[in-house]
Amino acid sequence: MACTLSFPGFAFKNLRRRRLRTLLTLCGIGLAVGAFVGLVGFSSSFEQEWQRMYSSSGTDIAVIHGTFLNTSVDESATAKLRALPDVALAEPAIFNLMSLTPDVNALAYGWRSDAFELDSLRIVEGRRFQDGQREVILGDLLAQDLKKGVGDALEIEGTPFTVTGIYHGASGLEANALVMPLDELQQLSSLQGKVSTIDVRLRPAPAGELPQQYAQHAAAEIEAALPGLRAVPAEERANNNQFVRLAKTSAWGTSTLALVIGIFGIANTMVMSVLERTREIGTLRALGWKRGRVLALIEFEACALGLGGGILGIGLGWCGLRVLEALPQTASFVTASIGWALLAKALGAAVLAGLLAGALPAWRAGQLSPVDSLRNE
Repeated sequence: MACTLSFPGFAFKNLRRRRLRTLLTLCGIGLAVGAFVGLVGFSSSFEQEWQRMYSSSGTDIAVIHGTFLNTSVDESATAKLRALPDVALAEPAIFNLMSLTPDVNALAYGWRSDAFELDSLRIVEGRRFQDGQREVILGDLLAQDLKKGVGDALEIEGTPFTVTGIYHGASGLEANALVMPLDELQQLSSLQGKVSTIDVRLRPAPAGELPQQYAQHAAAEIEAALPGLRAVPAEERANNNQFVRLAKTSAWGTSTLALVIGIFGIANTMVMSVLERTREIGTLRALGWKRGRVLALIEFEACALGLGGGILGIGLGWCGLRVLEALPQTASFVTASIGWALLAKALGAAVLAGLLAGALPAWRAGQLSPVDSLRNE
């Protein structure tokens, strides 16, 4: 009984012929896309935590010199900022990554005891620190990790400090950080008179002016008053953060390498498929198939492999994020939710990988002569 296959049906029939090879190819591209989803999803969650931390403190603009880890901003510029008409509050700050034990590193913030940033932290035990005293307050997750409570001693860079309070922050990054007096962190880091940033809270926007326009206007006013410094709006702070940029660069670099390996896997499968089907392709050409249709057939099969591997990879990436979400070390700032944008990027990358991988085999198939192909044994 005759059976008519559609173009997609014919392509999938070819893929089912070598099921083991097809399965291995799907696994290869699936692992590549899974790495992409997992790593990019991790970096996105990391960026969202930084954004949550910045927004929770009520800071509208950060005044910096170059980057957020640059500690060359003169603390005396705070007075000039407070004199500007659009500035309600301005507080100098330092933050850095510090080693607390051989196994534990944490972000350390240096703020004044009356800084408005402290208002976003809810003290759950003890009290705030005092300026000029070797005192710290710990995020609840960091305190749990260090097994420290109020009244305990904590050695930082060889200097003993007393834990005066435990706080709960709005983000996982804050919960895994510590805060100490600005002057003590300056002394500890030999940065007297220098800070990383000056956090600015603006006055309410005038009637009729959009908040974003008002923030841009205020940023321009600040940069004019303090030449050489940058005024970065709050929504841009996470993107300009070195930790976030490093996470993004690492994620995209590793994912790209994995996708390149996946492309070679699909290309190998399609090359072998073309070589094994030389007589079949010659028959199709003899029956009237144009070169373009043969090329489209091979590309369709390669894209099908890419799409199938992409769907598999999304599942693998989600499982990887679930594991990170469950681990104590990363649970506070990793979420297993995958946004539509990341899904679209993952599937787009998988299909593009299939197109690129199938390009050379498709061209090779299109160049086959019907007569020569039928002669092939």
